[in-house]
Amino acid sequence: MNAELIGAVKPALLPVFALIVWTFVMWFWMFITRVPAMQKAQIDPNTIKGGEDLRSRLPASVMNVSDNYNHLHEQPTIFYALAFYLALAGGADNVNVMLLWVYVVLRVVHSVIQATFNNVTIRFLVFALSSFALLIIIVREILRLFV
Repeated sequence: MNAELIGAVKPALLPVFALIVWTFVMWFWMFITRVPAMQKAQIDPNTIKGGEDLRSRLPASVMNVSDNYNHLHEQPTIFYALAFYLALAGGADNVNVMLLWVYVVLRVVHSVIQATFNNVTIRFLVFALSSFALLIIIVREILRLFV
């Protein structure tokens, strides 16, 4: 790996890239589980109407992976915006960058929980902790800007 290139990347953007990569790991996981499940359930993709819910026709384990992929397009949008804001506005200190990485790790853990044993209580706790990491960054930025 080119150390000079990595050094030129803003530290707050590396967690962004990591979560993007993870999102595509989940996309791949969704693809390799959903297509065979649809074939087994004899679901013809050409006959599915837009917005049709396949929950009653596919196993929960397949839908959990799919749901998680969708979740990675919800709250992480705040993470992406916040990371770019920090990189551009000068708030990407070591603590905030560490909190961005904490968020990424917790989102990966959240994905693994949801896609495997899907204990909602544990999954919610991990989600809350990841949300708290973003909230700490936001509060730190408000204090940096206005106090």
